[in-house]
Amino acid sequence: ADKNPGNVAGGLKAAIHNPNVSEEAKQSSAQRLQNMGEEVSGSKDEGSGTNRQLGGHKAALKNPNVSEEAKEHSAQVLREAYDEE
Repeated sequence: ADKNPGNVAGGLKAAIHNPNVSEEAKQSSAQRLQNMGEEVSGSKDEGSGTNRQLGGHKAALKNPNVSEEAKEHSAQVLREAYDEE
């Protein structure tokens, strides 16, 4: 059976916000969402959420399973984040 992309994205987003999910699994979920073209929203704790997101973007740049388009997006997000500091 084909998976509904909306349901997959919803499950990945839920994993990112679930406190019982490991950081590694959260980053993996965030990368899968990026690969699907979905935006990854910050967690309720914006400070650590932003750091997690930036860490995910850094990891995406070196991950061979991430598309070039997603890598370009991650690079742009990182450039913008570090320009604001």
